[in-house]
Amino acid sequence: MNVLIGDIGGTKTILAIFSSEAGPNKPLVEMTYPSTHYASLEAIIAEFLAAVKLPAASACFAIAGPIVAGRARVTNLTWVVDSDNLKSTFMWPEVKLLNDLESVAYAIAILGPGDIHTINPGVPVQGGNIAVLAPGTGLGEAFLTYSNGRYQAHASEGSHVSFGPVGQLQIGLLQYMNQQGHSHVSYERVCSGGLGIPNLYAYLKSIGHAAEPAWLAEKLAVAEDSTPIIVNAAQDHTRPCELAIATLNLFITILGAEAGNLALKILSSGGIYLGGGISPRILAGLENPAFLDALRSKGRFREMLTKYPVHVILNPKAGLLGAAAFGLSPS
Repeated sequence: MNVLIGDIGGTKTILAIFSSEAGPNKPLVEMTYPSTHYASLEAIIAEFLAAVKLPAASACFAIAGPIVAGRARVTNLTWVVDSDNLKSTFMWPEVKLLNDLESVAYAIAILGPGDIHTINPGVPVQGGNIAVLAPGTGLGEAFLTYSNGRYQAHASEGSHVSFGPVGQLQIGLLQYMNQQGHSHVSYERVCSGGLGIPNLYAYLKSIGHAAEPAWLAEKLAVAEDSTPIIVNAAQDHTRPCELAIATLNLFITILGAEAGNLALKILSSGGIYLGGGISPRILAGLENPAFLDALRSKGRFREMLTKYPVHVILNPKAGLLGAAAFGLSPS
């Protein structure tokens, strides 16, 4: 049986055909489309099916955005994805929708050793809850619980809770963000690529934490996306930039603290997994003791958190594979 699987984001949409025979790790065919070039998901699906000429008995889509009653509005797009409309349009008896972080969570069970980098092996509890955080354009969060012989993923908007600063530097960050007009400062606003890293950089620059080199200022002045420039500058050992390094270090400590927050809330004795586009690019920083120290600095629960495994998901298509695992599984 073939199933159409999609990973739907505001920038790109990946569609693929998976089969129950080949399993969720091996798509029969896969294509990527620029989401903003199409008026709807239906338009992309129609083009894809016409090109691949393979039948699909059902479909499953991972979507960047909350799903309510089988409907979802894709983040940063005007699309509304409706499972009932997709069923009627393509004559599918079943269409599954899940949040994009749920799909990353479902991928964990099927990822191979080469898809994972371990920060802390810990002492995993079999069947223990699992926390998933994915800093990318935003900060996604989800978690897994074990029941009836398998893990079930749960969506969350946990990154939108109020940022809890630790230490004077982070307290200053919160005050700075308030002064910029943000009465509510979420973790996503200070711990993501789209918002967080540029905000951290601007804050540290504003307080004179370090000088901004002219070459970096010139790059940032013409950049549409400043985050990769700042991250690359922080990891460029040929010409060290103290301001960029401080920005990345602050980001890593805030990420560690929020990973510890989620781990405590769900008691993730099965492990903590970091996904998203940023985590694999900053492995050296995550290996720095400051990350785990921020994660574990929870008072009397420090010893417990020390036992929790911490891993980084390296496979950039974990979301697609997780959606395939979910789509191929019995309802």
